[in-house]
Amino acid sequence: MAKGKSSGENLEKLEDMIVRAAESTAAHVRAAKAAIGSVIFGQERVVERALITVLSGGHALLIGVPGLAKTKLVETMGIVLGLDARRVQFTPDLMPSDILGSEVLEESPGGKRNFRFIPGPIFAQLLMADEINRASPRTQSALLQAMQEQHVTVAGARHDLPKPFHVLATQNPLEQEGTYPLPEAQLDRFLMEVDVDYPDLAAERKILFDTTGAEETRAKAAMTAEDLIAAQRLVRRLPVGESVVEAILQLVRSARPGPEGGDTGKLISWGPGPRASQALMLAVRARALLEGRFAPSVDDVIDLAEPVLKHRMALTFTARAEGETIPNVIGRLKARIG
Repeated sequence: MAKGKSSGENLEKLEDMIVRAAESTAAHVRAAKAAIGSVIFGQERVVERALITVLSGGHALLIGVPGLAKTKLVETMGIVLGLDARRVQFTPDLMPSDILGSEVLEESPGGKRNFRFIPGPIFAQLLMADEINRASPRTQSALLQAMQEQHVTVAGARHDLPKPFHVLATQNPLEQEGTYPLPEAQLDRFLMEVDVDYPDLAAERKILFDTTGAEETRAKAAMTAEDLIAAQRLVRRLPVGESVVEAILQLVRSARPGPEGGDTGKLISWGPGPRASQALMLAVRARALLEGRFAPSVDDVIDLAEPVLKHRMALTFTARAEGETIPNVIGRLKARIG
């Protein structure tokens, strides 16, 4: 009897420890969001989605016109999350070795020659790929391997990337001449596509006063890389209810051409694969954690459907000619599960 009681007490203690660890991690994550928000004004949704992407262990594509603090967001996230952050400005003449690194021939004092690998800027925990669509397909494909496989291969030798490793890429929707559109295979590697819009009047007023005065608000660390890894582990352990799983499956499967999409399916040329379902499953858990909840809801699925799906699908020529857009189509699909 005493033994059974002791076993029950141990189980309760273990559960308490897990709950306390989860609460501590959630508090760290919320503190990080607040710290980023104290520097980046008027972009709450963008900050939230960038954090969700990183908590999910993924990469994000930020799309917006110049001057909307995309670069500042990545720099601030690096400081707040305690990550080694680097920035690469993508240009048409950027070579894969400029990102990955290269081998150089060295001669030792004894006259012996050997190659030494000099790591490139990709060996960072948070990499900002600025204007990614300006680089050549060859350079884009070098980045693709790193994003997917978490390692690079130079001269036949494998070099593992640091953990955690995240790419936040930016793309300017203007001046598309001389750019190389990202192929579908690379777009699919991004967990989310995040639109960065203009701030509202109150936020822009705050930006004016805060950034043009004698003192500017500076970001402060709220987490460490180890805290982030612990949060990423917790995200993968959060329970997901059957209703949320069904909503994810219904949404992703109806976003493909075919009978499951009904009338909407006839408008779709190609749609998201299973990687989209995986991305949505992780993202809804991360959003729940960010809001202090330990289980996601169908509302999380509806909120994150567009950034997770829109870069993974395309409309038919007929649908585009009739004025249909991907956000409108996703809106109809969301209405079915809402």
